[in-house]
Amino acid sequence: MKEVHEHWQTDRLHQIEPEEFFDLIQRNRKHIQKTFPGTLERSKTLEDTIAFLYENVHKEESGDGYYFYLRDTKSQMLIGYVLIKNVVRNIGKCEIAYFVDREFEGKGIITKAVSNLLEFCFGELSMNKVTICTSPENAASQRIATKHGFKNEGMLRQEFKNGDGNLEDIFYFGLLKSNYDER
Repeated sequence: MKEVHEHWQTDRLHQIEPEEFFDLIQRNRKHIQKTFPGTLERSKTLEDTIAFLYENVHKEESGDGYYFYLRDTKSQMLIGYVLIKNVVRNIGKCEIAYFVDREFEGKGIITKAVSNLLEFCFGELSMNKVTICTSPENAASQRIATKHGFKNEGMLRQEFKNGDGNLEDIFYFGLLKSNYDER
């Protein structure tokens, strides 16, 4: 899924350097504190980041996760991270997660990146269902989900431990392949 757009492109795990991913996380630490606590925990130092990316290589090789990185084509900086996780092959289900650098929000980058991820999930991975889990306060992520045809399937209470260590509710959005194909 190598995509090039007017001002950004999508790179795969083997196309990035650990230092640039570490920089992306450090620049956005406060921005993603509550929504990507695992990534933050695993990227405290460059050495941690190298180990985290190495684990992700193994997850990709085993089909347990897929990782994509958004790059600004002018500066060549990484500006976002989108991923497929919680892959359950026997029922054809996975979850997607995403963030874009605070300075690049509101430019349609995540909207297009999620479209690309869905094409990959339903096409290449032959998934039957893709989910997005989002905080009730994260209206922007909810808009991304509904814009792509996801249905709010309910609230899971105290389902997610955020970066502050607090359990919080999440909205669970789902998109079936049959609904995706109808769009």
